[in-house]
Amino acid sequence: MRSSSHRPADKKPHVARRRFGQHFLHDPRVLARIVDAIAPRPGEVLVEIGPGEGALTRPLLERAHALQAIEVDRDLAARLRELPGLTVHEADALDFDYARFAAGMRLVGNLPYNISTPLLFHLAKYASRVRDMHFMLQLEVVERMVAQPGTAAYGRLSVALQARFAMEKLFTVAKGAFRPSPKVESAVVRMVPLVQMLAIDDDVLRRAFSARRKQLRNALPGVDLAAAGIDARLRPENLSPEDYARISALTSSR
Repeated sequence: MRSSSHRPADKKPHVARRRFGQHFLHDPRVLARIVDAIAPRPGEVLVEIGPGEGALTRPLLERAHALQAIEVDRDLAARLRELPGLTVHEADALDFDYARFAAGMRLVGNLPYNISTPLLFHLAKYASRVRDMHFMLQLEVVERMVAQPGTAAYGRLSVALQARFAMEKLFTVAKGAFRPSPKVESAVVRMVPLVQMLAIDDDVLRRAFSARRKQLRNALPGVDLAAAGIDARLRPENLSPEDYARISALTSSR
């Protein structure tokens, strides 16, 4: 999802492009809640992903005075470059190397829903370099992110992110807060890197959750689950991130 803004009278409204997953946030109350949740301050390395028309960008700049932005739409990028204090990187957020920013960076944004899951996996690679992340996402995705073991929403994304972050759903956002309105509700999530992150083999997660209704002994054949202290009769959705870390340690030592 992207944010909208008040536009100069001589500029036409930007037409949302489906291929970029553009739905522009325009509700001032929601924008104020997001900015308050982020609480940006001058001197911080603040990076906005998908600023769109700049509705969130402007209040962030008012508080932080400087901001980096990553925008794939060249027309929007051109308009955004007019904002003082804003550095625009015209690039695809999925391919962007966030290591170019200093450690301690803060990532924010209304993420495009059509690429939200692969983008979250990409951003998770930089967990050790960020202070925190605040994102607007599809409500269903946020519920998967914070889901607990044994629940229907718990899956590969839950484990992979919970191994690196403490996450909290802050509040939900109605469809009418966007232009055009999406078909789903949204939510804002806060992600804070853990002091002690878990090392989990993504191949183990892929294999396990591709057969989530099977028992572990069938989903992960050849893995000595007993050596990890895990009941082989359990299903993949019953294991905690710590359980998967123990399994990963076994598979990596073979």
